[in-house]
Amino acid sequence: MFNELAQERRPMAQGIVWFDGLLVEEQVAALRLLSHYCVQARATSDDGPEAIRRAGLRATHTPAVLISRGRINEQLGKIASLAPLDERRKAFRLLISVLAVADDRRRQRFCSDGCGHEWHRLPLADVAEVE
Repeated sequence: MFNELAQERRPMAQGIVWFDGLLVEEQVAALRLLSHYCVQARATSDDGPEAIRRAGLRATHTPAVLISRGRINEQLGKIASLAPLDERRKAFRLLISVLAVADDRRRQRFCSDGCGHEWHRLPLADVAEVE
């Protein structure tokens, strides 16, 4: 699901519906896993502004403020730990966007001639419209 959202093979609205359907503990686990994927994709502090823009967040939203503070790995952990539901939703959108930005860069730099990453060869998803 994460890679499909990051690669825009599924609409974010569908991702939010999926995320909202999780129990609180599952949401927290999903955010932690997503944060880990961002680290693995080699997200940098420079990815913050573009990720905020893609996520559709205002610079004053808590996850956006955190990602803008530097020390990206530390901030990703803080974002994944946000407690209120509204903040978790924003964190989900932002972390998907961070993953998208970092993975786009790595794909262009290291995988442009092909690679063994199965998440770079996702089939087009057969998705239903989410209203």
